Amino acid sequence: MVTAAQIKTYHFLPHKYGAELLLDLGRIETLKNYVLDRTVHQLSFYEIVFIEEGSGTLSLNGTIMSITPETIIFISPGQVRRWEIEEKIKGYTLFFEKDFLHLFFSDELFLYRFQYFHQYSHPADMKIDQASFGKYLELLREIEREFRQIQNDSNHLIRSVLYQLLIILNRYYAGIYKVQRDTYIHADFYRFRSLLEKKFLEDQTVEDYTKMLNVSSGFLNKICRQFSGLSAQQMIHHKLISEIKKALHQNKSAKEICYEFGFSDPSNFNRFFKKFTHTTPLQYRKNI
Repeated sequence: MVTAAQIKTYHFLPHKYGAELLLDLGRIETLKNYVLDRTVHQLSFYEIVFIEEGSGTLSLNGTIMSITPETIIFISPGQVRRWEIEEKIKGYTLFFEKDFLHLFFSDELFLYRFQYFHQYSHPADMKIDQASFGKYLELLREIEREFRQIQNDSNHLIRSVLYQLLIILNRYYAGIYKVQRDTYIHADFYRFRSLLEKKFLEDQTVEDYTKMLNVSSGFLNKICRQFSGLSAQQMIHHKLISEIKKALHQNKSAKEICYEFGFSDPSNFNRFFKKFTHTTPLQYRKNI
């Protein structure tokens, strides 16, 4: 059995500014050892990257996205990534712990209400028009100015600006990818997304989740298609493929991954992976 290589994980530094503050903002060009780390790594927190200048690619859970000006990239905790920079990058990175918002809104599903986080069926990046990008930068600069003079109530002001930014980004993202933009309809869909993140290894059928949610399979499929464009089973499959790719980055053997994810034998595992990726697990690893 091949020993799994440990993926480097970056953790949030809550006391960087003295008192605990679960959000930070930085210029990409000054955070090269973190933002532009060329090795395979992951984050334990949320991040939104705003590209003003530069070119290259970012691999996120095996999906390659182009880095160009006026591009915004959304990264969720646990996603495996690797940068390949061709031309010097300039821009902002905004990162925060889930509790920065959860403690204020008393809603543990809050971040699942935004289409761009914990997304495995639509892109995790979007190219936007210059005028809209400029408006987003103004909000970031408002946060940046507050960081220069931290006060006792700074976390409240920063949280309010972040909330505004997350909402308008969700509206733009929903418009580009033709998904539901309303963040407060059908809480069962958000509960399903949250449960899927936590229980994908042991619960892999629609019936498993309908029992936990106490809803019918027809209702769950209806709201999943309404909000994501996919059936509940398709969402489960996309999540499994995303996590299998992550495991392949860790250099685990195909046989080890097969049984970890509940497949009866390696041949079934290979067929499942190839059906969705058009390549075998071993070919995918070679491409990595």
